[in-house]
Amino acid sequence: MNKSELIDAIAESSGLSKADSGRALEGFISSVTGALSRGDSVTLVGFGTYLVKERAERLGRNPQTGREITIQAAKIPSFKAGKTLKDAIK
Repeated sequence: MNKSELIDAIAESSGLSKADSGRALEGFISSVTGALSRGDSVTLVGFGTYLVKERAERLGRNPQTGREITIQAAKIPSFKAGKTLKDAIK
Protein backbone atom coordinates (compact mmCIF):
# COMPACT_ATOMS: atom_id res chain seq x y z
CA MET A 1 0.00 0.00 0.00
CA ASN A 2 1.45 3.35 -0.97
CA LYS A 3 0.63 6.78 0.43
CA SER A 4 -2.24 7.58 -1.96
CA GLU A 5 -3.80 4.16 -1.35
CA LEU A 6 -3.51 4.75 2.40
CA ILE A 7 -5.24 8.13 2.03
CA ASP A 8 -8.04 6.44 0.05
CA ALA A 9 -8.41 3.77 2.76
CA ILE A 10 -8.51 6.39 5.51
CA ALA A 11 -11.14 8.37 3.61
CA GLU A 12 -13.28 5.28 3.07
CA SER A 13 -13.11 4.01 6.65
CA SER A 14 -13.50 7.40 8.36
CA GLY A 15 -16.01 9.13 6.10
CA LEU A 16 -13.62 12.05 5.60
CA SER A 17 -12.89 13.49 2.18
CA LYS A 18 -9.67 12.45 0.47
CA ALA A 19 -8.29 15.97 1.00
CA ASP A 20 -9.06 15.86 4.73
CA SER A 21 -7.62 12.34 4.97
CA GLY A 22 -4.44 13.52 3.26
CA ARG A 23 -4.10 16.42 5.68
CA ALA A 24 -4.74 14.08 8.63
CA LEU A 25 -2.05 11.68 7.42
CA GLU A 26 0.42 14.53 6.87
CA GLY A 27 -0.37 15.82 10.37
CA PHE A 28 0.26 12.36 11.83
CA ILE A 29 3.57 12.00 9.99
CA SER A 30 4.64 15.50 11.02
CA SER A 31 3.72 14.91 14.66
CA VAL A 32 5.57 11.58 14.88
CA THR A 33 8.61 13.04 13.11
CA GLY A 34 8.67 16.02 15.48
CA ALA A 35 8.38 13.84 18.57
CA LEU A 36 11.16 11.51 17.41
CA SER A 37 13.45 14.42 16.52
CA ARG A 38 13.04 15.69 20.11
CA GLY A 39 13.97 12.24 21.42
CA ASP A 40 10.44 11.37 22.55
CA SER A 41 8.61 8.17 21.69
CA VAL A 42 5.05 7.89 20.37
CA THR A 43 2.94 5.06 21.80
CA LEU A 44 -0.36 4.02 20.26
CA VAL A 45 -1.75 1.40 22.64
CA GLY A 46 -2.49 -1.83 20.80
CA PHE A 47 -0.87 -0.63 17.58
CA GLY A 48 2.75 0.00 18.49
CA THR A 49 5.46 2.41 19.53
CA TYR A 50 7.63 4.68 17.40
CA LEU A 51 10.96 5.35 19.08
CA VAL A 52 14.56 6.37 18.48
CA LYS A 53 17.27 3.77 19.00
CA GLU A 54 20.98 4.38 19.41
CA ARG A 55 23.23 2.41 17.07
CA ALA A 56 26.77 2.07 18.43
CA GLU A 57 29.89 2.79 16.43
CA ARG A 58 31.11 -0.35 14.67
CA LEU A 59 33.58 -1.67 12.17
CA GLY A 60 32.50 -2.42 8.62
CA ARG A 61 34.14 -3.15 5.30
CA ASN A 62 34.30 -1.10 2.14
CA PRO A 63 32.80 -3.52 -0.41
CA GLN A 64 34.95 -2.13 -3.24
CA THR A 65 38.34 -2.32 -1.52
CA GLY A 66 37.73 -4.73 1.35
CA ARG A 67 39.37 -2.28 3.78
CA GLU A 68 37.95 -1.90 7.27
CA ILE A 69 36.12 1.35 7.95
CA THR A 70 34.56 2.80 11.08
CA ILE A 71 30.82 3.33 10.82
CA GLN A 72 29.82 6.18 13.11
CA ALA A 73 27.27 5.87 15.89
CA ALA A 74 23.79 6.98 14.82
CA LYS A 75 20.26 7.48 16.04
CA ILE A 76 17.73 5.53 13.99
CA PRO A 77 13.91 5.56 13.97
CA SER A 78 12.28 2.30 14.97
CA PHE A 79 8.80 0.84 15.27
CA LYS A 80 7.83 -1.86 17.74
CA ALA A 81 4.48 -3.50 16.97
CA GLY A 82 1.93 -3.81 19.78
CA LYS A 83 0.14 -6.98 20.79
CA THR A 84 -3.13 -6.17 19.01
CA LEU A 85 -1.31 -5.53 15.73
CA LYS A 86 0.75 -8.70 16.11
CA ASP A 87 -2.38 -10.75 16.82
CA ALA A 88 -4.18 -9.25 13.82
CA ILE A 89 -1.61 -10.51 11.33
CA LYS A 90 -1.33 -14.10 12.56
